[in-house]
Amino acid sequence: MTALADSTRERTPRPVASGPRATGTSSRIAWLRERGMGASVLVAGISSAFGVVLLSATGYIAEVLRADPYIGDSGTLAVVLAILTVLLVGVAVYVASIVTANTFATVIAGRTRRIALLRLIGASARSQRTEVARQGLAVGIIGAVAGLLGGTLVSAGGILLAERLLGVEGVDYLVVQPMLLIPAAVVALTTWAAAWVGSRRVLTVTPLQALGGSVEASHDAYRRRAGRNGAAAALFAIGGALLAGGIALGLITPLGVVVAFLGGILSFTGLALGAGVVMPPVLRLVGRLFGGSATARLAAENALRYPERSSRMAIGVVMGVTLVTMFAVALETVKVVIRTSAGGEVDDAFEAVIDTFSGIMMGLVAVSAVIAAVGLVNLLTIGVVQRRRELGLLRALGVSNDQVRRMVLLEAAHITIAATVTGLVLGVAYGWAGAQSLLGSVPMPPAFSAPNLVAPAVPWAPVAVIVAATAVLTLVAAVVPTRLATRVAPVEALAD
Repeated sequence: MTALADSTRERTPRPVASGPRATGTSSRIAWLRERGMGASVLVAGISSAFGVVLLSATGYIAEVLRADPYIGDSGTLAVVLAILTVLLVGVAVYVASIVTANTFATVIAGRTRRIALLRLIGASARSQRTEVARQGLAVGIIGAVAGLLGGTLVSAGGILLAERLLGVEGVDYLVVQPMLLIPAAVVALTTWAAAWVGSRRVLTVTPLQALGGSVEASHDAYRRRAGRNGAAAALFAIGGALLAGGIALGLITPLGVVVAFLGGILSFTGLALGAGVVMPPVLRLVGRLFGGSATARLAAENALRYPERSSRMAIGVVMGVTLVTMFAVALETVKVVIRTSAGGEVDDAFEAVIDTFSGIMMGLVAVSAVIAAVGLVNLLTIGVVQRRRELGLLRALGVSNDQVRRMVLLEAAHITIAATVTGLVLGVAYGWAGAQSLLGSVPMPPAFSAPNLVAPAVPWAPVAVIVAATAVLTLVAAVVPTRLATRVAPVEALAD
């Protein structure tokens, strides 16, 4: 069985190992060289390092506060920092989990023929899925350990720099602490769980598929998944109702933000679960903006023909854009709510504090956006590698290298534009709901007017930065795939 599995691996040049022991070791870790695994390790490493740095930063700030003779007895700020840390690390891990699940789902699609061959000679789907889960756990452990070490070094350097720049004295903070193992352990476990979720496609692979290559579900087949689509619609509807209820409750008490937060989680989870139905039509609509040439039409139709592939690429960008936009709109709306409650007069120093806090939050949330960007580049590259036969057939039919490269670039542009627009809409809605449900009932001096219901405040400068960043992301993400798309000769690609 092992020999047959090794014989069905991608035909890529590998160094010849010397000796039976070297050959066995190389066979056991050969899957780490598959496209997508390196990026998954990177995602796990970024998430782990982010958690370590946040824990170290908040712990150090708490020590500084305790050393202050005026506010040292108050633990309120330390508690707020701890809650903020948990939320931000949770968001980063949530994004990383979806990116990892999508990566493993795409990798499994490329292993369809190999898994089918193993099924043909008696291997069970459960054993194959367990193997993928073990690979996910290994990827998570490698990334988590690397992130733990890197984050600890960054934290130590940051604390030394802060002490010199701020002149902080009398604070003895130990950087290396057992609690830093928490984010590393969480990242390793969530990566393992994400690999298990992403490998659910193994259960649908049949031995007959050994005669073909990787097969993605069609749009019609995806629409027929009544249970999955029904659950997605129910989650989205319940989440939307909770968002509206949180906003209404926020006019009475700040606890409305708890209801709104739960509504946001449920509604976005529903959207992610039903992305295979929702995103392809949006992608096709965006594709019409690129004209009616054969290359543009082919790129647009690919999104609808393979909804799993296109939705996996899009949903990570949607998350990144939604997060950044949400925090930007929430902080801008907070200013409007406070200004309205105060009768239009807000102290300049108070606004400066909000602006500083806004900049810090945007920088922290940007880490999750980076994770989503890594996922897009990774999935685009894997997708092109797995479509060697399709692209080889197009070139054999007379499509030029330039046209193939243009098609791949247009597909990346479709995904990025559609995801950006969707993320902007969701970010504005979630950001406004969060600010409104939190501060809608809080009176502010000197007017003390409440409750206050205001329109969403959109900070156009950050929105312009988001749009520009996604445009650059499209170009960067498409560089490697477009080169891979034309590197292999048509005859060689068709022979795979």
